Amino acid sequence: MSIRSPSGLRRARLRTAAWVMAASLLAAGGVQAQAQRVQTPYAKPKVIFDLYLDHPDKMATALYWVRSFVNPLTEAPYSFFDEDMKIVVLLHGTELVTVARKNEERYAEVVQRMRYYAERGVQFRVCGLALTDYGYTAEELQPFIEVAPSAMTELVHWQNQGYALVTPQVVDKKLSIESIR
Repeated sequence: MSIRSPSGLRRARLRTAAWVMAASLLAAGGVQAQAQRVQTPYAKPKVIFDLYLDHPDKMATALYWVRSFVNPLTEAPYSFFDEDMKIVVLLHGTELVTVARKNEERYAEVVQRMRYYAERGVQFRVCGLALTDYGYTAEELQPFIEVAPSAMTELVHWQNQGYALVTPQVVDKKLSIESIR
């Protein structure tokens, strides 16, 4: 029979506990060989996208945020219908010029994509104050656009109605995915 010191007993107990824990993890499948996909149980969403871009050409990229929100929810396993989702896109920066009818040819792809989402139930609103700042009237905008009194009051209104706020960050891409992988 060997006699161990108190510190030796603690080390032996810790080693035993570590082996028991490792064996338990292996038995329970706790050690993973790869990342695991999850299926978060999403509820019917309500969201307001707050766009305030520093260049109108960034609107095309900002709309990918809407796509990245809508597409996964309309596909399996969620399979939400358009009417299951409440989506508002609020414009109050330079992107406002993309919805002026006189600029439709210049921003044809962006307008086409916004029109597509509007037909699916997405509401596009512009700030009435910004509209005045840019020198436009409601009659000069695309027909799917709604004019709100102010972007700030609109943001508060929708958040008070339980809408989540998403503020897309559109930055100038300096690196390609291939160059940093």
